[in-house]
Amino acid sequence: QVQLVESGGGLVQAGGSLRLSCAASGRLFSRYAMGWFRQAPGKERDLVAAISGNGVNIYYADSVKGRFTISRDNAKNTVYLQMNSLNSEDTAVYYCAVDRVPFRMVVGGRGPADCGSWGQGTKVTVSS
Repeated sequence: QVQLVESGGGLVQAGGSLRLSCAASGRLFSRYAMGWFRQAPGKERDLVAAISGNGVNIYYADSVKGRFTISRDNAKNTVYLQMNSLNSEDTAVYYCAVDRVPFRMVVGGRGPADCGSWGQGTKVTVSS
């Protein structure tokens, strides 16, 4: 039902920054927690950051804490991932996803099975 479209990926030098965007359809966008996952070649798809529907509760994976910032603009049905101080370990395809249930406030400790709709992914490549 929900359509998600990511953008903003690309090639960046180590130490650089990118901002990913995920535009969502649906009139009830603000009810749902949103997350950013990433998947490197040969590895599992892991949660990078997540944010509750009202933007109050936020989760970051330890590997990106202090470098990445997740935010959302419910008026625009859009969630963002600001990525700073990028390194080669950040190279992956990044996916936007929406929670399966509304009004969830605990956004950490979740996996791909907890998500409903997914975006098509946007590739981030960090050169050393």
